[in-house]
Amino acid sequence: LSYNQPKFCPTAMWNTKGITLANQSIVGWYPFAIFINTNNTIYVANKENRTIVVWDEQSVNPTKNIYGDFTEPLSLFVTPNGDIYIDDGREKGRVLKWIVETNKFATVMNVHSSCFGLFVDIDNTLYCSIFAQQQVVKRSFNDPLMTSNRVAAGTGIKGYGLNELNGPVGIFVDINLDLYVTDCDNDRVQLFQSGESNGITVAGSGSRNPTITLDCPSGIILDAEKYLFIVDLLNNRIVGSSSNGFQCLVGCYGRGSQSNQLTLPFSLSFDRSGNIYVADNDNFRIQKFQYIEESCHNLVVIETMYSSSLISNSSTYFKDCSELDSYYEAIQMNINITGYYAFLISSKMKSMYAYIYTNNFNPFDVSENVLSHNKDYENQGQFKVTAILQANMIYVVVMTTSSQNLTGNFSIQVFGPSYVGFNRIREYL
Repeated sequence: LSYNQPKFCPTAMWNTKGITLANQSIVGWYPFAIFINTNNTIYVANKENRTIVVWDEQSVNPTKNIYGDFTEPLSLFVTPNGDIYIDDGREKGRVLKWIVETNKFATVMNVHSSCFGLFVDIDNTLYCSIFAQQQVVKRSFNDPLMTSNRVAAGTGIKGYGLNELNGPVGIFVDINLDLYVTDCDNDRVQLFQSGESNGITVAGSGSRNPTITLDCPSGIILDAEKYLFIVDLLNNRIVGSSSNGFQCLVGCYGRGSQSNQLTLPFSLSFDRSGNIYVADNDNFRIQKFQYIEESCHNLVVIETMYSSSLISNSSTYFKDCSELDSYYEAIQMNINITGYYAFLISSKMKSMYAYIYTNNFNPFDVSENVLSHNKDYENQGQFKVTAILQANMIYVVVMTTSSQNLTGNFSIQVFGPSYVGFNRIREYL
């Protein structure tokens, strides 16, 4: 493989404050494409200068600029021998390959629009996701009979069916030749198993266990255990999965240009050590978020309990315009040690929800500042919410239901590296 697939523990964490590897002066306006190979060589497409900018391991500044006759590339992929595939579909309807032995470009695939994602699998088959055509197409370089593109996923008509796509962007093909596609305008990630035309929704809208809400997912990578790491484009964050479900990893503090924020990130890549690199599109920069190895060495788990009730005097709010008002309770949490926290919610009330908010909770915009959430989908009386929480930050947990005028008791059992201080917010409005 030419790309990195690190193995992480369920409590893996990344420094939420990113380091700017390169700014606009190096990567130009709106950087979309980034790739890091197993030698830790970094490749970024500079649309402004029509170059592929290359860093060798340990280099602070780029060590090479590869100039090409391409226009506004959205994706690139590097093979184990150093050949580079780059999108040039917008104006010239093609995918180019920079051949390392000749130091020249050649056309290797004809397409009708930009390839928002490119990938070369272990069988030397090139995949291109065509956002405008609602399809992923592929071409094999080992099969002499495949002289033209074939459909890998999608019908060519936008839709929400399992065999349909609506704005495919990121693609990833594992060693079993299973294809993962970020289905941007359907707010989901689809898995097309090898040879199957119907996809399985593995994250986002319509998934079997929807523990994360996505808003136009773009980039996607799988780690060594096949857990998903996704660029949640319009939520301006990176989310990842583990045995504990999905959670926000970086960019969890809203849209912006601070070191702990992202603005319309498009793609991501791991280096050999598990650090996350992000093409932070609208901030014209490449951000590096360092993997915290110590996050997997914390063996001390402390338990905290909180119990309360939703009653007829509790505050009410509307989760969205289609729902009736529901009772809720908001509780501010004090965190002393940064780490991974698991919240076990127990209640006999049906359809309980738990939301964790960063900084504050706004009952007039309940989607603002959401860090993590979950609900009792099976009405089993118990469910779990997980999150990586930072010391000395303000967090609010909100308990509510999906039914009007539903009252009853609930309890929160928290497991993490420190005690959690709970302070009920009596008059939140």
